[in-house]
Amino acid sequence: MNWRRLLRVSNRSFLAFIFFFSMSTTCLYFIYVAPGIANTYFFMVQAQGIILRDNVRTFGQMIRLYTNKNSTLNGTDYPDGSNSSEYLLQPTTYLPENLSGALTFYEGSNGGHWKPQDCKPRWKVAILIPFRNRHEHLPILFQHLIPMLQRQRLQFGFYVIEQSGSQPFNRAMLFNVGFLEAMKDQDWDCLIFHDVDHIPENDRNYYGCGHMPRHFAAKLDKYMYILPYHEFFGGVSGLTVDQFRKINGFPNAFWGWGGEDDDLWNRVRFADLNVTRPEGEIGRYKSIPHHHRGEVQFLGRYKLLRYSRERQQLDGLNNLRYTPRTSISTLYKNISVDLHPELAPIQDY
Repeated sequence: MNWRRLLRVSNRSFLAFIFFFSMSTTCLYFIYVAPGIANTYFFMVQAQGIILRDNVRTFGQMIRLYTNKNSTLNGTDYPDGSNSSEYLLQPTTYLPENLSGALTFYEGSNGGHWKPQDCKPRWKVAILIPFRNRHEHLPILFQHLIPMLQRQRLQFGFYVIEQSGSQPFNRAMLFNVGFLEAMKDQDWDCLIFHDVDHIPENDRNYYGCGHMPRHFAAKLDKYMYILPYHEFFGGVSGLTVDQFRKINGFPNAFWGWGGEDDDLWNRVRFADLNVTRPEGEIGRYKSIPHHHRGEVQFLGRYKLLRYSRERQQLDGLNNLRYTPRTSISTLYKNISVDLHPELAPIQDY
């Protein structure tokens, strides 16, 4: 009798164990696995939507070119008679011959510095571009950005900060190096931190600074022109020199892809500043696809972000050491640095 009673208790306990184990496993699945699967399918659908949109645009363009082929003397929509399909498919991988001539340089100066001759510019802007192995993107950026900045009547100069060596890419440290080097050349008052693959779609996106830090790239095509999250501060941002010094620049500890922009957002907020963005369609950008080729994600970024406030005054402009190699071309000043963690030592916090 006691044996049967004990067996009944054991069966109930076993069933209870199975039930709670199944529930806990299901909960863990929905917490850790299901979001990733849902996110993968979401981006698959998004990618298919982008492909479908581009195909529709291309098909519409081909119809328009066909119906209007008799509107020009040479039978095309282009006065030089170029083939329309080649025009649609061939990317720009070189600097146009007349691009350098579009710049009016300082007398005896070089390096892509320009200022308007018919007015006093409101801002003196240094454009800082972090760079490694993206030679096909740099000319495309210049081709779009230089005429826009000239139309905005800004005084500007380009600084390409190139990382050499074998360490993971450190975008944030490159920006700090670019800032320190740019301030040696000119009394800049506005800094634009610009990814090489971000192309502005609207000339009204004014590349001057303001009383608060500015996030210019608010709507990227790869995110369907929707802000991924409220604290997103990536792509293209701008701060005055005083604002950048106040927040101690970018963090130097982010090796690899991701996290440094979120830390910059935290630094801005900890300094009692707010981020502003362009309204409406002004902040739209095209992003040249590259899928972070050769660059790894920084898996330690979440731990660092938890201690943003403690690290802000320890890691940034004030603990950076580096040895630059500089060269000057027609369109920009190149600053090459071999980065490694020992260049930005940080004490425990």
